[in-house]
Amino acid sequence: MPSARRPKKETRSAPAAGSGDDSLQKQPPRKKAAGGSKRRRRVRMPGPTLPGAPPGIESNPQVHELPEAGAVAIRYIDFGPERAEAGEISDLEAFLAKPRPDWAAVRWIDVAGLHPQVINRFRSHYGFHTLSAEDALKVPQRPRVEPYPDYLFIVASMVRRTEERFTTRQVSFFFYGPTLLSFQEDQGGDVWSGVRQRLQVSGSNLRLGDGGFLLYSLLDAMVDHVFPVVEHFGDALEELEDRILEAPSTEQSRELHTMRRKMLELRRLLWPMRLMIHDLEMEEFPNLSPNVKLYLRDIHEHAVQLIDVIETYRDMASGMIELYLSSISYRMNEIMKVLTIIATIFIPITFLAGVYGMNFRYMPELEWRSGYWLFWAICGVTVAGLLYYFRRKGWLGGVGSAGRG
Repeated sequence: MPSARRPKKETRSAPAAGSGDDSLQKQPPRKKAAGGSKRRRRVRMPGPTLPGAPPGIESNPQVHELPEAGAVAIRYIDFGPERAEAGEISDLEAFLAKPRPDWAAVRWIDVAGLHPQVINRFRSHYGFHTLSAEDALKVPQRPRVEPYPDYLFIVASMVRRTEERFTTRQVSFFFYGPTLLSFQEDQGGDVWSGVRQRLQVSGSNLRLGDGGFLLYSLLDAMVDHVFPVVEHFGDALEELEDRILEAPSTEQSRELHTMRRKMLELRRLLWPMRLMIHDLEMEEFPNLSPNVKLYLRDIHEHAVQLIDVIETYRDMASGMIELYLSSISYRMNEIMKVLTIIATIFIPITFLAGVYGMNFRYMPELEWRSGYWLFWAICGVTVAGLLYYFRRKGWLGGVGSAGRG
């Protein structure tokens, strides 16, 4: 897979996933026109907000309603150099009432499934801003990092490959140094199983690290899981190229356009992710140590490499569209060449048949005893001569003057 190095100075002119005018994002969804087909929206927009509603999560009508059973899954991991403890949280109030154990250097709370009451309860306990809570609830948001006096609010995109497609989910982090909160969009699974396993290994760098190293590990897993998705696109493009060269069809053209659209969507997600990681690496934050920033530089390089490879594959897809059109044109030319050769061969035969088919009273050849066989002999010699001429010119698969030229 190709890779490239870029300087650390970043430009921020790229469009963001789901970005747009706020007034357009806060409009209620339009009703489907009668008799019309439902148009697929290519860019996901944040959840609807009533026009004129006050900002913050407190204005959500469900903020005081408990979630349904099983709608939200909450897990925690407390760990330190000597010990690690993990479990599920069934009673949130009881868990928040107990402080972090003295032996635990870091506490990670992972919430899978978004509900206003749960997010607001964490906001009340940890004191993060109501606008951050609202952005964690209304997905998708643009990946970014927002510094606050006592914590960092980080929005990232999680990409997972499922069978022959990939899915994207938003993950919101509230980073307090020794405490890290993560809010996943749903319970469809994440890419952090390896991180959880490493947390159970005594003496691992993750167990010996601080909360910033845990944040780096989670972001690194999210970026690394994009590589299999990009590699899948590369394999699919190679296979599609072979099929186009063998037998081009309209189905392959549709596959190419679909693949280019998916790669554009993936690039739209990775571009702001790269800028977010770059901000974490270059700017000064009190809870991120210089050692963690060195590791964040590695994630940034991976994100740059992914974007470069995606751009390369998009150019390959564009070139394959031209290859498809050229293959279709070549096949059409071959068909026209065969038909032209057949028509050219029959032109002199048709002429001879027309001449001897005329109703003249006196035509000496008609009285010849071998005239019929002589007519077919002339036709055969004419056809053989034309075929020899076409082959010498390279028009019939031979190597003639056209092939040498």
